[in-house]
Amino acid sequence: MKKITVTLMVMLLAIGMVFANAQTEQASAAALGSAEAPLKVGLICIGDENDQGYTYNFMRGQREAQAKLEAEGYNVEWVVKFNTGEDSTCSDANIETAEEGCKIVFNNSYGFEPFMLEVAKDYPEVDFVSCTNCVSSHDDLPNTFNAFANIYEGRYVAGVLAGMKINQMIKEGKITPDQALIGYVGAFSFAEVISGFTSYYLGAKSVCPSVKMEVSFVGSWSNATAEADAAKTLADRGAVIISQHSDNTTPATAAQAAGVFHTGYNNDMTGVAPKASIISTRIDWSIYFYDFIKAYLSGEKLAQDWSKGMDEKAVVMTELNTAIAAPGSAEKMAQIMADISSGKIQVFDTSTFTVEGKKLTAAFARDTNGDFAPDTDEAVFDGAFHESYFQSAPYFTVKIDGITWLNEAF
Repeated sequence: MKKITVTLMVMLLAIGMVFANAQTEQASAAALGSAEAPLKVGLICIGDENDQGYTYNFMRGQREAQAKLEAEGYNVEWVVKFNTGEDSTCSDANIETAEEGCKIVFNNSYGFEPFMLEVAKDYPEVDFVSCTNCVSSHDDLPNTFNAFANIYEGRYVAGVLAGMKINQMIKEGKITPDQALIGYVGAFSFAEVISGFTSYYLGAKSVCPSVKMEVSFVGSWSNATAEADAAKTLADRGAVIISQHSDNTTPATAAQAAGVFHTGYNNDMTGVAPKASIISTRIDWSIYFYDFIKAYLSGEKLAQDWSKGMDEKAVVMTELNTAIAAPGSAEKMAQIMADISSGKIQVFDTSTFTVEGKKLTAAFARDTNGDFAPDTDEAVFDGAFHESYFQSAPYFTVKIDGITWLNEAF
């Protein structure tokens, strides 16, 4: 009996210690973010705000999240590293922010992830987040995270508006149906970009059945000159609308210079191309920054693989340029956004496209490197390819009919 009593006391003591440790950790996290102990957060960026696109959009998210946290009484101090390369300088930036006392470090570019993961091993007390990536969701490091949003939904909406503009041009006799060509400037020929331009094309095709697309890859996320040159080449080849998955505004300005129309990414580009740019779509990163930081300060953890879509305002459209948009665009946009948010529209509905003349009946869910996404190897079910369903990062790599790749860039 005495032995049982002693054993029970030891067990109760152990449970008490675990509970006390948990309370201590929560109290420690809660103490951060106060006037006496600000929470330091790092943000490592591939560019700077001068791109008026990708990094600009991240900084917009940072400012909006900061304002919301401040309004709730939290004290957060940011350490931002601009113009970081997808190389050893990324490792250095992650080390520097950790050494400067940052408890959370956000990395904003796809190519940052392998460097971030190496550093994360040496700083287990710091949470490292890789935006637009996938490995952090299933590695063996509890302090690594990844996040993305269903931007393909916003691209589909932009594609619908592009298709409506093309229909207007056809109706007015400016082009014929067989001249309905979209040009797309892509960074690299892998899943994130393929998913984006395919959803854009499907949006355009849903209202303009004769539309075709040509894609030119520039081999860089942020090369203003190459992006402009690609847009000009596409316009010279007959594209009447240019879109992009690249970081700068130069595809918009090149489209305007060529006398064609444009839809953008990351930022409202009507300021630089008011006669060309109809609308843009972007991820509202303030939602993730706020959610992650608030959870951390509450002593909690967000899921290691985070993604939200249009229904939760993580994917948004910029203001419609009504001066050049086709008649009825605002009403159509509202309808399509509502239908996507409700699930009525499945962007990759397999009844809306073919692959080498056949309906897509099966496709592996793969990440950008060709690896299988966690938990599954089949993404086609219930009549659609389910993008960002098994992991937040896109894995759509199917080459569908109607889209011509002019080159490749990995």
